[in-house]
Amino acid sequence: MSDRLLDRYDAVLLDLDGTVYRGAEAVPGAAGVVARIRDAGVAVRFVTNNASRSPEQVADHLRELGVPADLSEVCTSAQAAAAVLAERLPAEATVLVVGTNALSDEVRNVGLRPTAQASGDVVAVVQGLSQNVGWRELSEACLAIRAGALWVACNVDPTLPTERGQLIGNGALVAAVATATGTDPVVAGKPSRPLLDQAAGDAHRPLVVGDRLDTDIAGAVAAGLDSLLVLSGVTTPADVLAARPELRPTYLAADLTALSGRTSELAIAEQPGWTIDPDGRVRRTATATSGDAFGLLRALCAAQVPDGEPGRLHAGDDAAKAALAELGLEIG
Repeated sequence: MSDRLLDRYDAVLLDLDGTVYRGAEAVPGAAGVVARIRDAGVAVRFVTNNASRSPEQVADHLRELGVPADLSEVCTSAQAAAAVLAERLPAEATVLVVGTNALSDEVRNVGLRPTAQASGDVVAVVQGLSQNVGWRELSEACLAIRAGALWVACNVDPTLPTERGQLIGNGALVAAVATATGTDPVVAGKPSRPLLDQAAGDAHRPLVVGDRLDTDIAGAVAAGLDSLLVLSGVTTPADVLAARPELRPTYLAADLTALSGRTSELAIAEQPGWTIDPDGRVRRTATATSGDAFGLLRALCAAQVPDGEPGRLHAGDDAAKAALAELGLEIG
């Protein structure tokens, strides 16, 4: 089998926020990577947990950033949430929408009736991210849920990566409603399966690419799919080491430009450039063919040293000290 990563998969499911772009800025190299995926004959899917934009708006935003995108390639958690509602509710049922007009449109597209106010007709609540959601909107949701309405959340990401940093995500607002109602929603977006199943379509071997362990990678694990974690968004090297081994990705890289690489270079596995002793001492090997910091991080994850406690790492030489510092890992 070819060692080129793209030769092993027939579709790449790309997360957007923190992976392809950060707010109004594209991740460097994103446009070229998407073009190379297509050149390899691999399907591209843009899979976003952010329900604030319509698929058309997502595609337009990608193209504005220089990333080629077709409307048919976009899959949003708003679409997945609407599909979940349609499976559980009769036609023309009334759904209280907490979110943007894009989310209301998706509810309408599946034959349901969106509304913004709690009433006796409301049988479900769907909640997605909107910059205009406040106390009044959350309180309407609270009233409907307490009256017995089905509650579907588009996603539960606590933060949203932007060019300015981490902002409040839909998960933080969902948590407020959960506290007020004492209930938890059905989740349509990652890490739950509806969105990934929708995005995968008829692909036989898709690869999930994302920047969050708790959504992208956990979702891939739940769906039994391989995954590439990129550290261009939320997750830090310390987060990866602290994660349980079964919740770690198949591959690990700085950003999505790694999709052009080889599986042997990206897989979480022993690395030819690094030796890790049982006590957490890290050394660069004398015969190293590669000794980059991310190679070290892959080796640390594979060795499961030191059991999710990066503070116990020890640099055995100057190369190891520099690599650990680059990764922002505390040296014991």
